[in-house]
Amino acid sequence: MIENKVAYITGGTKGIGFGIAKTLLENGISVAFSGRKEEDVVEAEKELQKYSAQVLGIVSDVRNLDNEEKAVQSIVNKFGKLDFVIANAGLGIFKPVDELTSAEWNSMIETNLTGVFHTLKASVGELKKSEGYYITISSLAGANFFENGTGYNASKFGVVGFAQAAMIDLRKYNIKSTVIMPGSVATHFNGNEPSEKDNWKIQPEDMGNLVLDILKMNPRVLPSKIEFRATKPKS
Repeated sequence: MIENKVAYITGGTKGIGFGIAKTLLENGISVAFSGRKEEDVVEAEKELQKYSAQVLGIVSDVRNLDNEEKAVQSIVNKFGKLDFVIANAGLGIFKPVDELTSAEWNSMIETNLTGVFHTLKASVGELKKSEGYYITISSLAGANFFENGTGYNASKFGVVGFAQAAMIDLRKYNIKSTVIMPGSVATHFNGNEPSEKDNWKIQPEDMGNLVLDILKMNPRVLPSKIEFRATKPKS
């Protein structure tokens, strides 16, 4: 049963994170979500309250472990526990390797890779108590390299390795762990403005439904790594 459970989603103010939050709220799960900018968190919280009152917006930067520890404490203070953690926050900068700056490299590594470690590090104590679930959102870019993708590929390849090793570490505590590797998703990622041109892509609600299906699976089953792509690529 997933009703009366509590989830924490990083990067939940829009896109994939927002889509997951909406779906979980609609299915009886209390949701805390985070974002870096207070105005984005406030706006998203107001929108998500249309689906359930059991929602908490938190300003937190996953690059900062102290931020994530305070976020988890806020969740426990409000809801009394934490059952599901979805590490979703991420960014992408796509340039040839000779043009990519050190600052741009570091921003991707610190957010996409170090960030998922910080989120798990901050929440693992509560997940041990609840025998909960840790889900990491990576990308098909974590298995397939491409031009202009050095920094992004490096971060997402790292996320897949991190999540798979963490899965082995965590299962002794009856904590389940899955890494999801989506392909093209219709979000604001990399400056995109979602429109009808993105109808062929995975939609945020599709990601929400996938996470919901994972959480509903029999405890004896562990889908440790999932590749998730559009049925037909853009023609």
